[in-house]
Amino acid sequence: MSRSKKSRKPSALRQDEVVVTRNRTESDVEGRLRKRLKKRKGLKTGNRNSEATEKKLRQEQQKRDPRLGSKKKIPLIVEAKKKPTKQERRISAEKELEMLENDAQLNVLLDRLDNGENLGAGLQKYVDEKLDRIEVLMKQLGLYEEEPEEIEEEVFEESAPKAKKAKAPASDDELLSQFEGLDLNEFKE
Repeated sequence: MSRSKKSRKPSALRQDEVVVTRNRTESDVEGRLRKRLKKRKGLKTGNRNSEATEKKLRQEQQKRDPRLGSKKKIPLIVEAKKKPTKQERRISAEKELEMLENDAQLNVLLDRLDNGENLGAGLQKYVDEKLDRIEVLMKQLGLYEEEPEEIEEEVFEESAPKAKKAKAPASDDELLSQFEGLDLNEFKE
């Protein structure tokens, strides 16, 4: 059986009253849905314990003062570090030199240089630093022997059978005078 309901719209007052009819089954369905939603309002079962631990963790994090810092123990008496003896320094230098000589990457890069390959700027810098360190360690240990630099004497050939041997100039002034004294016509032939 259907039910009729009066509507209170202002336009309805002027005209004949419109009767809105509703099906009883629709209202029953709506009522059941509301009842079902009402039942599910509460919290899930067994939620009490899990929420309590989460709340405690949140409270502990909020209570912790960030200014407290580390709990690491700090020694109250500072002992001065003893300086290594000459013999200990020598042993450590020998170990470091041995490590540098056995460095696989350095050996590979040196082999590449010997084969005539060009290394990038970073690799070349790495090789130079390691070689400089090896040189310093060898000097420290007394193993480094400087090779005397030999100055090659340059021979300028002339059209005549006699050859001039240029001696190594001792200063910049001598170099300049030697350069100014060159006759370029001799080299054109």
